[in-house]
Amino acid sequence: MHDVIVVGARCAGSPLAMLLAREGMRVLLVDRASFPADIPHGHFIHRHGPRRLREWGLLGKVAARTPAITDMLVDAGDFPLVARNLVEDDMAWGYGPRRTTLDQILIDAAAESGADVRPAFNVFEYIIENGTVAGIHARTQAGLPVIERGSLIVGADGRNSGLARAVGAPVYNHVPAILCYFSYWSDVASETFELYVRTLQRRIIFSFKTEDELFAIFVGAPMDEFERFRRDVEGEFNRSLNLIPGFAERVRAGRRAERFYGCSDLPNFYRKPFGSGWALIGDAGLHKDPYLALGICDGLRDVEWLAEAIREGLGGARPLSDALADFETRRNEASATDYQENITAAKFAPLPPEFFALRAAVRDKPDEATRLMKARNRMIDPSDFFNPQNLQRLFAMTR
Repeated sequence: MHDVIVVGARCAGSPLAMLLAREGMRVLLVDRASFPADIPHGHFIHRHGPRRLREWGLLGKVAARTPAITDMLVDAGDFPLVARNLVEDDMAWGYGPRRTTLDQILIDAAAESGADVRPAFNVFEYIIENGTVAGIHARTQAGLPVIERGSLIVGADGRNSGLARAVGAPVYNHVPAILCYFSYWSDVASETFELYVRTLQRRIIFSFKTEDELFAIFVGAPMDEFERFRRDVEGEFNRSLNLIPGFAERVRAGRRAERFYGCSDLPNFYRKPFGSGWALIGDAGLHKDPYLALGICDGLRDVEWLAEAIREGLGGARPLSDALADFETRRNEASATDYQENITAAKFAPLPPEFFALRAAVRDKPDEATRLMKARNRMIDPSDFFNPQNLQRLFAMTR
């Protein structure tokens, strides 16, 4: 009998198991994959993600494998604005480890913390007794059937969660998504992070340095172009790059190192993240398309809050249902603004004049450009930059 069984051992399930095991709970962590194993998902970590990895003692392991992202180029069709030295409290703005690296670091941390970790462990059914999820039916790598029972079963098994399907977890705030294709290039002269937004042509291109001196390039487009992309991925990808001639020239001077990866099943939705004997975390409970690259950093944030709720509920400090209800409220309130911003951006809505005016105001002020990017990415308190007095000062300097 386990206190908690976590189904899914990637960037939400493993840190949840780690945090609970560090509290002395009996945690079983399972995944159908054998690790290390890659998945065709984005893998950029920014905003509050690096801070949590550092607090958990894991950022050093990530930084040892992939370059710190401390520079950013953003071009919204007006001009390239470059911000440098994006470091705060001795921590870089972002990191882009491959999923084979990140997931293995997190799985190892869960095991080292005392969780029982079982890869190649395929859950095919959930045990539901009198409306309460009580355990799992699974098969080992050798095909042997296994039954495991727990006080709480957590689905960290992605947007198509089997646990969510088994319990009929309600979906709300659902919005269709953009599609996304990406690959990796070597020998590309670039900033460590580059972002290009072309709303009229309905494209976003973001790219960053990752492991092994590779440059990851992602192209986002509207879902109504899916069939065209599917028929000619390389052609459509290159036509998207051609919207930024200088960038395209630099990319073609390098060499594509891997095949193209893509996904169209990237909807935006919330799911009710708990019920009798079960909970959901990560993409299983809250999924966003990749436009603002919020998946991993928000997942790490929510893991910390769910672990706190489970600790209180199973520890007897308060009813588990009350603690999990508070987790849902906390998750929803923290994600609401970014969720709507992500949806608006993914619809390729025209950017407001104020956005371009502010960029123009800091164009020739490197320190202010850095402060702008730090504020937008929550490295500093946004109100320290986006307050009337500071904005008035910046606009006055451009007159």
